[in-house]
Amino acid sequence: MKKIFSFLCLFMVVTTMMSCSSAKEEKGTSETGNAALDNIFERKSVRTYLNKGVEKEKIDLMLRAGMAAPSGKDVRPWEFVVVTDRAKLDSMAAALPYAKMLTQARNAIIVCGDSARSSYWYLDCSAAAQNILLAAESLGLGAVWTAAYPYEDRMQVVRKYTNLPENILPLCVIPFGYPATKENPKQKFDEKKIHYNQY
Repeated sequence: MKKIFSFLCLFMVVTTMMSCSSAKEEKGTSETGNAALDNIFERKSVRTYLNKGVEKEKIDLMLRAGMAAPSGKDVRPWEFVVVTDRAKLDSMAAALPYAKMLTQARNAIIVCGDSARSSYWYLDCSAAAQNILLAAESLGLGAVWTAAYPYEDRMQVVRKYTNLPENILPLCVIPFGYPATKENPKQKFDEKKIHYNQY
C-alpha cells in the first residue's frame, strides 16, 4: 500500500508540473522552457484569497514538497501544523504583526523545527518553507511567508494557538489559498547585485 501511495503521489506531482508547463507553453508565457525555473521566476507573494477551501490533495503535495527539502546530515528537523480553524486564524492575525492576510486565508501551514534534534533547525526549515511556497505556485495557489522566528513575542502567539511542545519552535506561518486577484510577478533580476571573484 505504501508503494502504491508513493507512486500515486509522485504521479500527481509530475502531472501537476507537466500541466503547468504545457499550460504556460500554450499561452506562450514559458520564459525559459523549464517548468521548474519558470515556477521560481513566476512565484508571487499572495496576500488576498478567495473564500474557497483548498483540496486536501494539494495540501498534501505542498507538505510533501516541504519534506523534500535538503537537510544537513539528513536530520529533517521539521514539523508542520496545518491550521484550518477560522477562530485560530483570526486570533493569530490579530496578534501577529504583518499577518493580517490570515483573516482571508482559509488555511495556513506553520513550519516548525525540533531544536532538540538540530541546532540549525531554522536553516533546514527555511528550505522546507521555500519548497512549500514554490509548490503552492505550481498548484495554482498563492502563499506568503510570515516570520515567527526569531521574534519571541511572535513565537509565543503561534505557540498559544497550536500547543507546540517546548522543543518545537515555529519558524513561520504560511497563509495559502486561491488568489483573489491576478498579479504579475515582480522582475527582480539585477545585474548590479552580482559580483564575480570579489565584491
